[in-house]
Amino acid sequence: MKHTLPTAHRTTLKSSLLGAALLLLLAGLGFAAEKQPASAVTILGSRVERRATLLAIDDYSLPLKKDLCYYLSKLKVRPEPVLSPSRNNPHATDTLATHFYGTVLQDGGKFRMWYYGARVFSKQENPSGSFRIKESPICYAESPDGITWTKPNLGQVEYNGGRDNNAIALPDAQTEGAFVIKDERDPDASRRYKMVYENLPGHKRCMSVRTATSADGIHWTAGPDAPISEGLEPCSFYQHNGLYYINAQFAPFGVSEGGHKAGRQGFVWVSPDFTNWIQEAGESFLLPEPANSNDRGLDRAGEQVHLGVAPMGMGNVLVGLYARWHARPYAGDWFGRATTSADWGLVVSNDGQHFRETVKGYVYLHRSESKPVVSPDIRHEVVLCQGNGIINVGNETRIYHGRWVNSEKVENYHADIGLATLPRDRWGALGLYPRATEGSVWTAPMTLDKTGCKVTLNADGVRGMSVEIADERFGLLSEYSGDNAGVATGKDGLDCAVKWPKASLDALVGKTVRLRIHLKKSKHAEPQFFAAYVTCE
Repeated sequence: MKHTLPTAHRTTLKSSLLGAALLLLLAGLGFAAEKQPASAVTILGSRVERRATLLAIDDYSLPLKKDLCYYLSKLKVRPEPVLSPSRNNPHATDTLATHFYGTVLQDGGKFRMWYYGARVFSKQENPSGSFRIKESPICYAESPDGITWTKPNLGQVEYNGGRDNNAIALPDAQTEGAFVIKDERDPDASRRYKMVYENLPGHKRCMSVRTATSADGIHWTAGPDAPISEGLEPCSFYQHNGLYYINAQFAPFGVSEGGHKAGRQGFVWVSPDFTNWIQEAGESFLLPEPANSNDRGLDRAGEQVHLGVAPMGMGNVLVGLYARWHARPYAGDWFGRATTSADWGLVVSNDGQHFRETVKGYVYLHRSESKPVVSPDIRHEVVLCQGNGIINVGNETRIYHGRWVNSEKVENYHADIGLATLPRDRWGALGLYPRATEGSVWTAPMTLDKTGCKVTLNADGVRGMSVEIADERFGLLSEYSGDNAGVATGKDGLDCAVKWPKASLDALVGKTVRLRIHLKKSKHAEPQFFAAYVTCE
């Protein structure tokens, strides 16, 4: 894979320098990188406009710990789908499956969803009358609460003699995934909504991507065909530190060490302006390849990364999910109908490209915990599909996702869209070892760039927690440490304010500091720390 960047395991400093070098290079080539707003907090090379988030599961932002371990959270899954195929509309393009290779945004007082549907080929498309699946086009739905969805009649695409459906018109015969962001900082209103969608370019034999822009998210103008020369299958599109990223797997699949075949793995493609895309790909999240090169490849049994990583950006950190693809092909079927499945793993990143598992190999959501209703007579497996579907809604983190039935018989093909939730940002906690009575964790260095900053904790057992402040070299500042350490006021919760009795954070503006968070067990508290926020209003 000659276009692949060097190995992903780099120090934070190197990542920051490389990022700065990339921006300078792009400027030299005449690409206009997005102008960054004035920052409030700078941490690990990220300049955050309002709030820095230090998740307990982020071992770069919280690098040093004593007597603490991870306690990963359990997702709550809604058994019923939030969106299902339109079985009763002969003009619908999603009568067979609603695939969440897609996006959910909370926008303008409502929830909006882009996804792609599947249907059976019509008699006009397939005169033989055999059962064949047609995947496409992209579809749109909306909701007042994110639970009950409607499919508005857009009238853009004709199917079976009618246009009363929710399909979106795009200039491609075959389209699939739709990954959308609302780019508030783009001064051109016609580019406010940006989409990367999967398509089959006219001059290629494998799926790739194309971009589109829109003023309203409904009527889209497609960009140039094949802006990236490689074939790829995406699962997310996002921004970080002024750059645009597509997270995807190669299609056709690439090569591993020694030039041997490779299985599915996660890569990124980058753009400074959404128009010019860097053609070289970079590793994002990869699982180990089998030691025996003959066991490598998408048609071999083993563990692979399906489509890459789908994250939610939180300014200085991204948290997301990858599909751990359990490839189980068999003689006569390279894919593994009714045998191949996929669960989710949890990953984080601080630079937008390189993701890592908090607990390696941990199954964050098993396919048996979120599955569509299927007849027990149908031989099948379930593939969980991730997309641009992680959003914070009030005090809740929501994960919209696809539940694809990998059935033995094509006639039983099905997919719907599910919802999993957890309390806001509570992906996992740092808690005391079972036999420990107290422990502590240091943050990475951060610089407060503005006055008016505050620190809050997302935690339970806050009565057993305190926060000290030190300089960059771990020297504790007496005004903020020891007897003067900050303590959380009020009850446990998602946003517990920390107060220092003798000093204000305004005195630290322009200085680089670290936080040291203490957890102490008592008869009143069994502390669990999920996140710290440094917010500047």
